[in-house]
Amino acid sequence: MAICINAGDDVMTFAEMLLREDAWAGLMMGNHALVRAMLESGVRVATTYPGSPTPEIADAIRAIPAEQRPLYFQYSTNEKVALEVAFGASINGHLSTVFFKSVGLNVAADSAVQLGLLNLIGGMVIVLGDDPGANSSQNEQDNRHFARMAYIPMLEPATPGEAYAMFKEAVNLSRKYQSPVFLRMTTHVCHAREVIQFAAYRPGKADWTPRFDVNNGPYLPLTSQVFPLKTSALARLRAMETESTNSRFNTILSPNGSRPVNGRRLGVISASMPVLSLLENIEKTGHPIDILQIHFSHPLPGAKVLDFLNIHDEVIVIEELDRVMELEIKALAWDNSVTCKILARKDDDDLMKELGPQRTWKILSDYWPELFPPRELKPAPIEVSPRLAQMCPGCGHRSAFHAIKQALPEDAITVGDIGCHSLGFFEPYLMGQMLLSMGHSNATAAGLSIGNQKRKVLSFIGDSTFFHAGIPAIINAILYNHNFTLVVMENGTTAMTGHQPHAGSGEIGERVPIIEVLKTLGVKFIRDVDTYNQKKLTEYVREALEFEGFAVVIARHPCMLKFVREQRRKGVFKAKPVKISQADCDRHYTCLQEFGCPTFTLHEDGSVTAHKDLCIGDGSCIQTCPVQAIGFEKKEVKA
Repeated sequence: MAICINAGDDVMTFAEMLLREDAWAGLMMGNHALVRAMLESGVRVATTYPGSPTPEIADAIRAIPAEQRPLYFQYSTNEKVALEVAFGASINGHLSTVFFKSVGLNVAADSAVQLGLLNLIGGMVIVLGDDPGANSSQNEQDNRHFARMAYIPMLEPATPGEAYAMFKEAVNLSRKYQSPVFLRMTTHVCHAREVIQFAAYRPGKADWTPRFDVNNGPYLPLTSQVFPLKTSALARLRAMETESTNSRFNTILSPNGSRPVNGRRLGVISASMPVLSLLENIEKTGHPIDILQIHFSHPLPGAKVLDFLNIHDEVIVIEELDRVMELEIKALAWDNSVTCKILARKDDDDLMKELGPQRTWKILSDYWPELFPPRELKPAPIEVSPRLAQMCPGCGHRSAFHAIKQALPEDAITVGDIGCHSLGFFEPYLMGQMLLSMGHSNATAAGLSIGNQKRKVLSFIGDSTFFHAGIPAIINAILYNHNFTLVVMENGTTAMTGHQPHAGSGEIGERVPIIEVLKTLGVKFIRDVDTYNQKKLTEYVREALEFEGFAVVIARHPCMLKFVREQRRKGVFKAKPVKISQADCDRHYTCLQEFGCPTFTLHEDGSVTAHKDLCIGDGSCIQTCPVQAIGFEKKEVKA
């Protein structure tokens, strides 16, 4: 990590800041602040599978040298494994935490929905990185629903400072009730920065005494055992409703005082980041509108909500994404014969994306236009030309797509997966025509192949995803000999989320070679080739498509962004950009329209050049030019 400067005059490394033992204040990202909270709380085991917006939590943990790190940290093979490792540590008496992105909870859900039934004697905090606006996800999944389904309490910070404080509160709740606790972050809370006042940190020697005892259970939610466990879970939630009602994170904010407006007492109920947007808007107008901030959101602080409703004539419920609080509040009001008029978002558009100041103004204006005059929602001016998401210069996936496309019939069906290679869906490659979740591609391709005698089916999967969720469907394809081709896009890292290691990278333990896994499973057709050898890759894909049954082609090349960064850190990398011979170029534009490297620039006169600041000199483009106009610049040799 980079050198940071704290609020005083000392310059220290990031790790030194995190480990500082006295109380201090400093500017900190929300994700990084969580790590300081972990240290202060005495977390002993932390696990994850990387996914935005949470990977910086792991980066901060790993910034602490292993010999100084007071907790055990693990990149697990997927989110389910990460959650189960943390669970195992907790029932053995060790405070644990697990963190992953919004849709990562889907992978972990099979076990997560059981946790609320069990006694986690060590305590366990589950940090979720939800993503309103789908900034880095395939949907806007609202994980507040999981809290209700799994009988697990949930806290929702709005700022990095609250994230720090609420993690410690979640630890206290978890230990007190021996229950897991969800801490629901959102993208901008994860990545925002704030000056935070940190408490003192008193490191102690880790006590690894095993404390697992079946008498703390039962830990087998089966048959008749389920009902007493569920009864216990419901009782815990009822007890925690009192905690929620009394929580300092659930409070009334009255930035302009509290009094009637035109004879009506007006209020808003909200949670997490929209509270900040509402405060900004209400402070601007000067109107005395109260906000009931609910950041300990599940269980709902029923008594506090009823008190707020009973002293107001009209209340708008404003929350990001789904109508979760709104429905609970309306049901509570109905059951208690509340006369306050409860208002909510009118338009479907208000159920999507982040609720910043402009959008919350619009919701307030829908009901109180005399206080919040309607105004056109103007998008921020765009200073740059729109462009498609791009793979990096030198990316092996680009070479792979270019080569594979030469082998595919026009009517071939291609199935994408999660990873950098998801960008193959865009022009000029147009491959990967559907996408569900990590590891889905193999099973989806199998379904597309059933009864299909006319169209070839090809699926893609990255090497990290191969280990994360791809293997079960591969076993299924072998078992039923489904007739499709799988291309494993192996770049040696978890590239899309920041180059985290995985089981096949060899960075965190014994390397697990993908080709050996496939052989052991019994795949009959396997080919392995570097993607820069485009001719050979095209040949192998053609062979695979002609093979009757399940065939695998491993298309490998190191992630060039990672490689170049590492070489630059060592001081040994020097780019050698390619050059286009204008005399030889006949303007087929294969480099632009088919290969699609962002290094190439088309000029007004129709000529094409390679941008020297972008080109890393990998030379993967040279073989794509039909007239060999691309090459490395030759130095003149003096006689």
